[in-house]
Amino acid sequence: MLYGRDEETTRLDDILSHARQGTSTALVLRGEAGIGKSELLRHTAATAAAQRTRVLQATGIEAESELPFAGLHLLLHRVTARIDDLPEPQATALRAALGLAPNRSDARPDRFLIGLAVLTLLADLADSDGGSLLCLVDDAHWLDQASADALLFAARRLAAEGVVMLFAARDAHAPPFPAQGLPELRLGGLDDGAAGELLAEHAGDLPRYVRDQIRGESGGNPLALRELPAAQREGQIPAYGYHLSALPSHSRLLQTFADRISALPRATRSLLVIAAAEGTGDLAVTASAASGLGASVTDLEPAERKELLSLDGGRFTFRHPLIRAAAYQSAPVGDRIAAHRALADALPCVGNIDRRAWHLAAATTEPDEYVAAVLERTAEHARERGGYAAVAAACERAAQLSPDGADRARRLALAASAAADAGQNERAAELALRAAPHLTDPAELARLAQARAAVAREQGRLDASSSVLLDTAAEIAPHAPQTAAFMAYEAMTAAWLSGHRQSIEGMSARLAALDLKAPPDAPPYLPAAEGLARLAAGDPGAGLPPLRALFGSLRTERDDHGHSLRERISIASWFAPLGELAAGDDLAADLERECREQGALGPLPLVLLMRTRTRIFLGRHGCALPGAAEGLRIAQDTGQPHYVGQLTAVLAYLAALDGDEERCRDLAGRGADLRQVLPGQVWGAVAIGLLELGHGRYEAARRAYEDVAASPSGHTVAVLYCAPDRVEAAARTGKADSVRELAAGFAEWAGHTGAAWAGALAARCRALLAPEAAAGAAYEEALALHTDDGRPFERARTELLFGEWLRRAGRRSEARTPLRSALDTFELLAAAPWAERARAELRATGESRARHTDDRAPVERLTPQERQVVRLAATGMTNRDIGARLFLSPRTVGYHLYNAYPKLGVASRGELARLEFREEQEEPTA
Repeated sequence: MLYGRDEETTRLDDILSHARQGTSTALVLRGEAGIGKSELLRHTAATAAAQRTRVLQATGIEAESELPFAGLHLLLHRVTARIDDLPEPQATALRAALGLAPNRSDARPDRFLIGLAVLTLLADLADSDGGSLLCLVDDAHWLDQASADALLFAARRLAAEGVVMLFAARDAHAPPFPAQGLPELRLGGLDDGAAGELLAEHAGDLPRYVRDQIRGESGGNPLALRELPAAQREGQIPAYGYHLSALPSHSRLLQTFADRISALPRATRSLLVIAAAEGTGDLAVTASAASGLGASVTDLEPAERKELLSLDGGRFTFRHPLIRAAAYQSAPVGDRIAAHRALADALPCVGNIDRRAWHLAAATTEPDEYVAAVLERTAEHARERGGYAAVAAACERAAQLSPDGADRARRLALAASAAADAGQNERAAELALRAAPHLTDPAELARLAQARAAVAREQGRLDASSSVLLDTAAEIAPHAPQTAAFMAYEAMTAAWLSGHRQSIEGMSARLAALDLKAPPDAPPYLPAAEGLARLAAGDPGAGLPPLRALFGSLRTERDDHGHSLRERISIASWFAPLGELAAGDDLAADLERECREQGALGPLPLVLLMRTRTRIFLGRHGCALPGAAEGLRIAQDTGQPHYVGQLTAVLAYLAALDGDEERCRDLAGRGADLRQVLPGQVWGAVAIGLLELGHGRYEAARRAYEDVAASPSGHTVAVLYCAPDRVEAAARTGKADSVRELAAGFAEWAGHTGAAWAGALAARCRALLAPEAAAGAAYEEALALHTDDGRPFERARTELLFGEWLRRAGRRSEARTPLRSALDTFELLAAAPWAERARAELRATGESRARHTDDRAPVERLTPQERQVVRLAATGMTNRDIGARLFLSPRTVGYHLYNAYPKLGVASRGELARLEFREEQEEPTA
């Protein structure tokens, strides 16, 4: 019976009830050892079983915390036959992870694709088993990292599958179990009444004053309330009439168990330490190891009588993890080493290389090449399965055991690379620092430098990131010139992102001094790096041609150069300073499709960021929002704070376009000093200027744009693209002279791009700054250039300004034509403040246009997620296909469709094809 947990059991029962209605929930139970987490899981499992809900259960095992996907295998081993029903990329990844098939691809498995496969599998199980499924993971803090990543990825994306995932994790005295984004239920001690009831059941034979003493000592911990009476009966604690010195319940319980174990016969203690070291409860292996140390299964009896350990279903089971910890930690070091050595000898070589390797490592106290080599082979097995955290752990331990310095450095390098693949950037950087001084292989040096640079970038130390890359480029240049050239280009990119002009200038000077040379057939990385420096210095004539050459090499000779996915993304990101909006959108679409087909979630946030920016520039505001929202969600799931910040800033810009002031300021960071904004947040900063401009608050807009221009982000593309906005704000506040040089610089850049839309905006700037007599011709030139330039929002803004100028000139009837066109476009794009400005100007000419109660198209009433789902469903894709593409479960796809139908005025999937999606039709399909 559970005492004092009525509130918790009610909450868990409600979660199960909601699951039967299709609502998914993930929850983490946290508390100290013995507080009742496992009992609550058992209660929930019993309730679910009574309701005929399928239950999957697993317990994290300390001994397997370095074996990739060991915990996931425990959870799913009874349902692996259902993996065949998954989409093929997911099925392949999950089979490889669980060791059911080798990884057939030369590419490294994406660790988040495995999480998606878990999500789809759990949703399928819920769908086929009465509509709900319960997954219980006890001792989640002992999960191997690969299993934890996969399960938490799935848990964060639950929605309408009818799946409940409960994780129980210890608060202290155990590895952390970070589960950001999931709700938590923290368990405290029982109150005096519940503690008294529990003691009455388990210690009714003890005097009242002893029970009171135990209750006070226990802190309400249920395990302590059950175990301390047994220890008192065995004479392990005295029954004083006073409270004992207060100790954390973990320390008190652990010592209590250790004292009880120390009173056991020697052979029984040997058996316990072997069973504790073995960890999985394998009877055959434990018995074999015990025989080598003079013990046998029959020596279990004294421990069974004390209810410390039992033999259940052919497996050893410690009654509580603290008993196992006490059995292991209280044993002398020599006994622990002997236990691991005996276990390594007892494990059959076939199928147990990983477990055997870790036992050998635990039994080895000095360098040993044989053990190091065995661990390295274990790492290769883990790599094939996508368990990169396990690769890092095995290679690092192998390095520690390596007698030879070169082998030690090589294994540290492997560990660093694997840690970076696992998303453990700080660990990767530390390992790389230890390995780098002892390496000579250019490829290894390059990988280590990129890992260190990635950590520095995520920590905001972009100058350090660029220095690491350039230093390594100089070191490897004589042996790997093309790799060195790419790293030099990456170094300049990091300097560009730092926002410090002196960093860019310094990087340019260092590049010149190094005089790096690349092979003649290599992509023009080095000229592009210098081009970025010239562009930052305000010289587009010198800066754009080499960038255009690099961009062109990607578009026309993509396969000839053999660019990696990461390299293609890096090159494609320079579409904006080149003015190549349509080409950039096409490239981003290709990259997005490739990421989705491969299940490569790691680079997808950056690709979706690029895609969102191209859509904004091209006036496709409606379909920009879903991509940005999805990119943000994935960046949060995959632990990429750098892209979380950038995507949040872009969402602020979209909110400014919509005129949503509260959301824009929240996303941009209320009260942020725009003079200090860094490039990663610059879109949020310029969003404030656009928001003020859209609402006609010109002085506030001018100040915002001037602050951003004076910030470390003043050289960035976002600031370049908003130069016409700054010109408009200055002209409207009577400060036209202050921006004439800015307008001239923008016109120079526009001329070098050759883009019609850029020329149109340059002409609009001239119109705003020109004398009244010359403004009309400049506006007409701008509108002529805007014809079919692919930027409807900017064309509408030029029409609005021209209409305002015509009205002020007394040409009201002429003004109506551009104003009507502007209003139509603003309404189509749902740019509310701009539509209101156009409507007001049109009204001033004597023509009124009624404001609709909801002037949005039906599709625009959908949430971003619903829009993505509906758009793909309209192409004929199944829920399963859509789920695989958007990293959702099929049931969640169905849920979004169900919610979208009434908003769209349709009753079935078949009616979606007749809807007009406008820009959504231009989205790539699988």
